[in-house]
Amino acid sequence: MTKRVLVAEDEPNIVESLTFMLEQAGFEVSVETDGRQALEAAKADVPDVLVLDVMLPEMDGYEVLRQLRADRQAEALPVLMLTAKGQHEDREMALKCGADLFITKPFANADIVSAVKKLADGRPA
Repeated sequence: MTKRVLVAEDEPNIVESLTFMLEQAGFEVSVETDGRQALEAAKADVPDVLVLDVMLPEMDGYEVLRQLRADRQAEALPVLMLTAKGQHEDREMALKCGADLFITKPFANADIVSAVKKLADGRPA
C-alpha cells in the first residue's frame, strides 16, 4: 500500500521540489500551504508522515506540532520538521514540541527522501 505524506509548506518552489521527489520515491503526496489547514488535514485523515515547515502563515509549525501531539488520533504521527532557521534553539524547540526529525533548508533531496522513508517505515530516527 502506498504511504501517504502530507507536506505543510508555503514556498511554491519547495512545495514543487518536495512533491516531485517524494512522488518519485513512491509516496502519495498532498500539500497544505498554511499551518491551520495542515493541522485540520492531518487530524481529518492522518497521513503516514508529515513534512512540516516551521514558518507557515496562520499558525507556525511548532504550534501545529503541539496541537497534533495533544490530539489522541494524531499524537503518534511521524513528523519531519523543515526550517530555514538552523539555530540550535530552533532544533531544540522542534524536538521539544515532538518532532521526530529536523532538517534545515537548504536540504539535500536524498536526505529528505531518506528521512521520510525511515519515518514511514516506523524506524527510529
